[in-house]
Amino acid sequence: MQKIRKGDEVIVLTGRDKARRGTVLRRVGTDYVLVEGVNVVKKHVKANPMAGTQGGIIDKTMPIHISNVALFNPETGKADRVGIKEVDGRKVRVFRSSGAVVGAKA
Repeated sequence: MQKIRKGDEVIVLTGRDKARRGTVLRRVGTDYVLVEGVNVVKKHVKANPMAGTQGGIIDKTMPIHISNVALFNPETGKADRVGIKEVDGRKVRVFRSSGAVVGAKA
């Protein structure tokens, strides 16, 4: 079971975007995630008239390793680790600090 999924709100733990919050846009492989507004780089793009693309410098969101992000806990307002428990015969993600189910309405 994936501890961090698409649509989760995460906080960056290390790097130049430390303490920045964003939403996971998608998983890239098993070890990387694309987080909205995090790890944005300038990319030089060559013009391609056949494809109709214009050249120049664009901002591109790059993947960040999953070990450098943690799930945001809205109850505490801080980053939190995630565990997996079995509740009513199905596996659910829970916050380690409080034991509350991730995504459950309080």
